[in-house]
Amino acid sequence: MISVARLAVLVGIAGLIPFIVGTVGLFLMPGNSVAIVAYFYLYSAGILAFMAGIYWPIAMQLENRCYPLSPLVTMLLSQAFFVTAGIGLLLPTAAQVVVYTLAYAALYLVDARWMKIYWPAWYRQMRLMLTTVVLVCQVTVGAWFFLLHGA
Repeated sequence: MISVARLAVLVGIAGLIPFIVGTVGLFLMPGNSVAIVAYFYLYSAGILAFMAGIYWPIAMQLENRCYPLSPLVTMLLSQAFFVTAGIGLLLPTAAQVVVYTLAYAALYLVDARWMKIYWPAWYRQMRLMLTTVVLVCQVTVGAWFFLLHGA
């Protein structure tokens, strides 16, 4: 039987594959860059929305306690990231570059600053590694877009 930690790490690493493939795809297939960037940000939105959902179970366990976060703040954080993911898809690509890069950085900062007491050490380490790779991909795709389109 596989442990929860090992399974989460495997799923987390598998979740990086579309980010990495999309980023590398820009360099290997520059003629398809418009489609690659569109799919990259569609996937970015999906994963951001998925990650936002992790705060709901925490909020439901908080009940009336309010340290470090109240259930209301925790659920509002979840909704803020979820709505950001959805609205980001409606924005022009130049804005998506900024929105998704900042959203992933903010999501990690919320985890590292306010949610750290809820996560085991292995999860915090995994999130740092996954977020670092995602942010490198976000910055690389964003730089590609801005260099190509000069926006």
